[in-house]
Amino acid sequence: MRQGNYLFTSESVSEGHPDKVCDRISDTVIDAYLAADPYSRVACEALATTNFVVLAGEVRGPESVTEELLIDKVRAAIKDIGYEQEGFHWETAEIVSRLHAQSADIAVGVDAAGNKDEGAGDQGIMFGYAVRETKELMPAPISYAHEILRSMAAARHASPSLGFGPDAKSQVTLQYVDGKPVRATSIVVSTQHAESLDQETVRELVRPHVLKTLPDGWMCDEAHFYVNPTGRFVIGGPDGDTGLTGRKIIVDTYGGAAPHGGGAFSGKDPTKVDRSAAYAARYLAKNVVAAELAERCTIQLSYAIGVAKPLSIYVDTQGTGQVDEEKLARVLGEVMDLSPRGIRTHLGLNKPIYARTSAYGHFGRPAEEDGGFSWEKTDLVEELRRALA
Repeated sequence: MRQGNYLFTSESVSEGHPDKVCDRISDTVIDAYLAADPYSRVACEALATTNFVVLAGEVRGPESVTEELLIDKVRAAIKDIGYEQEGFHWETAEIVSRLHAQSADIAVGVDAAGNKDEGAGDQGIMFGYAVRETKELMPAPISYAHEILRSMAAARHASPSLGFGPDAKSQVTLQYVDGKPVRATSIVVSTQHAESLDQETVRELVRPHVLKTLPDGWMCDEAHFYVNPTGRFVIGGPDGDTGLTGRKIIVDTYGGAAPHGGGAFSGKDPTKVDRSAAYAARYLAKNVVAAELAERCTIQLSYAIGVAKPLSIYVDTQGTGQVDEEKLARVLGEVMDLSPRGIRTHLGLNKPIYARTSAYGHFGRPAEEDGGFSWEKTDLVEELRRALA
């Protein structure tokens, strides 16, 4: 994001949004395969509509992961989100699997053989970003948009009688002065709700989650606090709108504050650089900013299918860097092996850690003891400082 004075907006969607339901389903399939064999290959797409789910894609994994097992896990995921509605119910929805074996032509390019290292699963460009706007080193608008919905979801799970439904969206517009966020100028929250609740009641149910999330004094005025602007949101989720895996890529990353490569994350095992290299780029960018080498940092990586090493490493600190960007790019390629195998090994990605990433963003989340969100660690700070001293 640029310096100067401006308004910037980011949006988030909840775990019950139809597209996020599909992301969760696809990543549930990934986790099932990786739990059975950490070197499984999976590319799984999901479609969800009124009481109907389709799984499609390519897999290579153990026979113990049966169609029946996957369907049971999908039902459990839908139940965990909270769908027990007439138009979309975890127990009664029809679930059809059309998963099939991975293409041999793709496998031969990706697999290691003889002196050939494991190659990238596809060509593409991936971006990582970090900025000193929040303690998580994330852009503030997307960070607050996620947190509003996370807070509402926690309240819904704790008190189903509250009246919130699983489907929700948020949008946060912040005013920037001299390139730094100072306050919200508008907040939009649309949430599915019980039919018995009127618009004003829903507004007051939402308000404390917004106030809790924003810094003190940042709340917008009442005229620009929009809750369910259409006045009614009872029918939601896949019953109200068809969902597909991979349609919320800007929600998944930086809310539009930084570039996004061409690929989605959910449904792809970590040999796919669309996912793993985007995680690596975020990891490197976050460590650059955490090491105080820049106030903000964008990193681009590029790959060719079947080729192990990245074709390029690009670094842009947007005028905030303390070191030469060309040297920084070279050092980043030295402190981390950016081949698909190197990324997975360094970040420990061959684990069933993906269903939890499917809502509220893949970045800005705390690293977890079992390896979840390992790309949020800042364990390269001292090595980078030494290399660039």
